Amino acid sequence: MKAKNCLIFGGSGQIGRNLIRKLTRNNYKVTVVTRNIHQKSYIIKTQANAGFINIVEANIHEEKKIRALFEKTDICINLIGILFEQKKGNTFKNIHTLFPSLLAKLSKEYNLKHFIHLSALGINEAKDSDYAKSKLAGENEIINNFSLSTILRPSVVFSVDDNFTTNFMTLLSRLPFFPLYYNGNTKFSPIHCSDLTDIIFHIISNNNSSKIIECVGPEVITFKEILQKLLKLLNKKRILMPLPLPLAQITARIFEMMPKPILTRDQLILLKYDNVLSGKYKSNFEIGVPSTKYFEQEVKKYCYMWREGGQFSTEKYILNNDLQNKNT
Repeated sequence: MKAKNCLIFGGSGQIGRNLIRKLTRNNYKVTVVTRNIHQKSYIIKTQANAGFINIVEANIHEEKKIRALFEKTDICINLIGILFEQKKGNTFKNIHTLFPSLLAKLSKEYNLKHFIHLSALGINEAKDSDYAKSKLAGENEIINNFSLSTILRPSVVFSVDDNFTTNFMTLLSRLPFFPLYYNGNTKFSPIHCSDLTDIIFHIISNNNSSKIIECVGPEVITFKEILQKLLKLLNKKRILMPLPLPLAQITARIFEMMPKPILTRDQLILLKYDNVLSGKYKSNFEIGVPSTKYFEQEVKKYCYMWREGGQFSTEKYILNNDLQNKNT
């Protein structure tokens, strides 16, 4: 089979790295675009064998440079997204609306076979969130500009490389109590990163034409249950304290002053809405790619890094110690 050329934006993140490995193992060649080649290339280039990966430095404002990359591309994949706005052009509108619109237009101009865009679950309902509005506007731009597009809407994505479980376990390890926003009742369907990359690969290899696909894991759990599972895995007890909304808004405003805020007011708005299947679009289960990895089972594989004793707190060492004690 002749190798297809995939152009990936956002390849240095957890999803991008997993996807690069998946594609190159299956004889796809990838070009990965990063805005800082000196910081990111050492991570990206280790994800595939030489000859299957090419790394290019460019940012979202360099249209001329981006345009040149489409000349030898069959498939474009956009994984870029931000959770909070920053200065220097990193706004929701630029990242989530204008840039996907540009990629869709270039995909049409250069007759690409497919454009795959990573969006987010639940954005239809969260109409009072700037993040959600920018994501939804970007989706509309894509649909209007390139018919051979597939938009993926995943629930929260987790893995050993994420900024979700790892941040929570760090905070739960250090804080005596943890705030519950909206009483911790918000529902999620966490999907493991490898399950999501399996979905993307299935869409590419089968040329799936579904416009919007909602991507979820095999279970629905609340925010409070997520924290309880993490505490169980960490062997820790913490007070999970419901936080009144006015106080939560004040703390979010304070957090926004940090370079990488733990919580913003816009994220607080998003937490009002469940992050589960809407039933309005096809899901990954319906297209034949069911998620198989459960939240607690997968986090158990790497949570020892936040436990007392580190790797020596894992079952492997506990069983060995028990055997040695019995023998003595």
